[in-house]
Amino acid sequence: MSLNPNHNPSQTAEAARSQLVHIIDDDDALRDSLVWLLESTGLKVASYPSAEAFLEIWTPQLSGCLVLDIRMPGMSGLELHEKLNAMHSTLPVIFITGHGDVPMAVTALKKGAFDFIEKPFHDQDMLNLIEQCLERDRLENANRRAGAEAQRRIEQLTPREHEVLDLIVAGRLNKQIADELGISIKTVEVHRARVMEKMQADSLAELVQSVLHARGETAGA
Repeated sequence: MSLNPNHNPSQTAEAARSQLVHIIDDDDALRDSLVWLLESTGLKVASYPSAEAFLEIWTPQLSGCLVLDIRMPGMSGLELHEKLNAMHSTLPVIFITGHGDVPMAVTALKKGAFDFIEKPFHDQDMLNLIEQCLERDRLENANRRAGAEAQRRIEQLTPREHEVLDLIVAGRLNKQIADELGISIKTVEVHRARVMEKMQADSLAELVQSVLHARGETAGA
């Protein structure tokens, strides 16, 4: 999904500053080395020795991504991922795997994980994956903000403007809208103009995109 054309670059920068890379691994040495690597590139990092420790701090507002060991004592990385999915977490997840864990990692990809990386891995490969995850997270956050703003604007419409909006988005022409609602074409044009103004849309494409944002859909859905 493309970003709202009216998105604020300063909001994007603010979102980037609030992002955290969450490293969850029971291997102290690996966890510490990843923290050092990421902090040396200017990324903000938080680390946890277990899935349970991460769940203690998790909230739906968390921004960033997860670097998650697929096998851990207690709750495994896979189990944590499934639990986060059930809680509708949108944080992108990179699994760290051993060679024998690849089939499990493929299963995780099918359940929405971003990617996996096998040990031993090159630092730059990990950094590249993390930057891709953070970019996805920024886009998701921007789309959620755009959706919330579009929904707020939709709620300002009158019932009749709602009807006109739904028919516009469904691809109806003014004459078809007039026939369907039993009103004149001139009245449709007035309602249409008010809808465009209240939705702050300069074109039909922008209007449709705003409605898709509000519905949590993509342009290709």
